[in-house]
Amino acid sequence: MKSLGNPYDGDVDLRHGLACTCSDCVDDAGHRMKAVSARDQRVRMSTEDMLDRAVESAVVRSMFGHNELSRRSFAKMLGGTTLAAALASVLPIDKVKAAILDEIGTPEKTDLSVGFVPITCATPIIMAEPLGFYQRYGLNVEVVKTAGWAVARDKSLNGEYDASHMLTPMPLAITLGAGSTATPFLMPAVENINGQAIVLHNDHRDKHEDVSSWRGLIFGVPFEYSMHNFLLRYYVAEAGLDPDRDIQIRVVPPPEMVANLRAGNIDGFLSPDPFNQRAVWEEIGFIHILTKDIWEGHPCCAFACSQEFAETYPNTYGNLLKAIIDATQYASDSANRSEIAEAIAPTNYLNQPVPVIEQVLTGRFADGLGNVRDEPDRIDFDPFPWHSMGVWILTQMKRWGYIEGDIDYAAVAEQVYLAADCGKVMADLGLEVPTETYKSHMIMGKTFDPTEPEAYVESFAIRRT
Repeated sequence: MKSLGNPYDGDVDLRHGLACTCSDCVDDAGHRMKAVSARDQRVRMSTEDMLDRAVESAVVRSMFGHNELSRRSFAKMLGGTTLAAALASVLPIDKVKAAILDEIGTPEKTDLSVGFVPITCATPIIMAEPLGFYQRYGLNVEVVKTAGWAVARDKSLNGEYDASHMLTPMPLAITLGAGSTATPFLMPAVENINGQAIVLHNDHRDKHEDVSSWRGLIFGVPFEYSMHNFLLRYYVAEAGLDPDRDIQIRVVPPPEMVANLRAGNIDGFLSPDPFNQRAVWEEIGFIHILTKDIWEGHPCCAFACSQEFAETYPNTYGNLLKAIIDATQYASDSANRSEIAEAIAPTNYLNQPVPVIEQVLTGRFADGLGNVRDEPDRIDFDPFPWHSMGVWILTQMKRWGYIEGDIDYAAVAEQVYLAADCGKVMADLGLEVPTETYKSHMIMGKTFDPTEPEAYVESFAIRRT
């Protein structure tokens, strides 16, 4: 597991990629060890030892600019003991470790329940359990598979979940009381960007090139307060179709999308993966368009919790956020994607064939139209919750009548999307932190200016308000 190896050993690859030959990854006979075996080894470390090693590893790696080749070469040249002494002579590593560990704070509550819907967008939240990220920060987290978003919302509201994988519009909606009782919710980290697609049943191949021909079709989305719903509405409206009058949009839990497509209950869907790829795998549907081609870099899913949880257990909240962001940056490295696909494929997580998940995570996939495509950014993982993204989501909620009346777009986005909390953790992990929290976004050729949200809503000919 990255950060838990000896940072002074030149024979240890702290990245633990597929080519790693260290004792945690390969047994004496040269056979690659299963993730659960490596996890068992890590469990033998105490929480204190794990935190201590993770921090020391982070400090040492940062001194080499996170260049693993440089660190290993230098360690082999000097030897581990000499390297440790040399670094200690210019940096009081023990004091740095003590300061960082003090800053992390001891979790007030270590046993946590975190909900997730079994989709690839939840990759960081899911993989953080089998790959040891929660343990690294002193937490014993049970990730709980959840059937759909209404269940995830309700279990979060009634306290059954300490935190949850949510769709990025959900914390905004919950805070405003749209679809539920108004309860302040926080979203300190995005899980994934891109990662969705519009799929049509194979019977509609003749409609692939002409979206205006979709009149009368029935589409599934996973939840009303979802990027899937808002992106589908945006997409068909740009083709001149009214999403409330010219097509039907039904809420279908992600795990039920493919079955409903096969049964003819829906003609297509804008869904999270791996179900877009699963429809192709089962030869039922084809990928019409990836959502990255609607809005490159759009947010989808996120890590969220109630304001009450964050205020009641501030150290627990902080450590949980660190674990999630650490896992997110690990998932952002394409070299780790095949390893992650194996870790999240089992029944208690996604319950999907590894090749299906790999096609999504690596971006090399069959589209159901006879093509094998290479789209490395089909899905990516970036934790920063841009306030401008929150404002765009609120404009679409206003556009389609999910919220009414005057709204202070920026104030709500800044209350819910905790960019400062995310930025602090990213800085602690040595990641580049944006200097601004607002930026313009290009969606289907039209620029969204977050400083003019009402004008943006009114610029659309097809809208409810």
